[in-house]
Amino acid sequence: MKRERFLQLSALVWLTAVWILLWGNLSIANVVGGAAVGVLIMVLMPLPGVPVQGRVHVLSLLRLAWKFVYYSLESSLQIAWLAVRPGPPPVTGVLRYQLGIKSDLVLTLFIDVVNLIPGTMVLEIDQVRRIVYVHVLDMGSAKAVGQFYRTVAQLERLFIAAFERDSEWKPSAWHFGDEQYEDPTQKGTT
Repeated sequence: MKRERFLQLSALVWLTAVWILLWGNLSIANVVGGAAVGVLIMVLMPLPGVPVQGRVHVLSLLRLAWKFVYYSLESSLQIAWLAVRPGPPPVTGVLRYQLGIKSDLVLTLFIDVVNLIPGTMVLEIDQVRRIVYVHVLDMGSAKAVGQFYRTVAQLERLFIAAFERDSEWKPSAWHFGDEQYEDPTQKGTT
């Protein structure tokens, strides 16, 4: 219960801060008004609960953040070179990658990070089979394709290390679709 209250309070503080930033003036009236609007939003339009499995590992999360920054800079330089180099435009295409990420929340975060890396864009996600189809800007050589697969595999390993280590991850009932989840309390009853 404490965690739920903390999350609600955090959301209220965030909504209040956004209200203050929108008005551009820190005053008592804006703080009170922002809190009131935040409470109204939280009561009238509550968000559904998001299943969270596992724990967050801070050191792994920092490594993930560092790798993301590194890949973003590297990719930005590659795109800049592709834009100014003489010659024909780069060969583009769609590549498929099989993921080992289990949680839908972590999958969503992973897809967001891949989309933020310049030169890549996730086009389709097969949620059941955990396959993503990614448009890649430069597929002109086997080296470029291999670099894409190494980058995505490294990001995937870092996401798993940061959020869903096998020793700590237990799926919630929400992890499975209705047709896949069998309630253990109802096992054997018809």
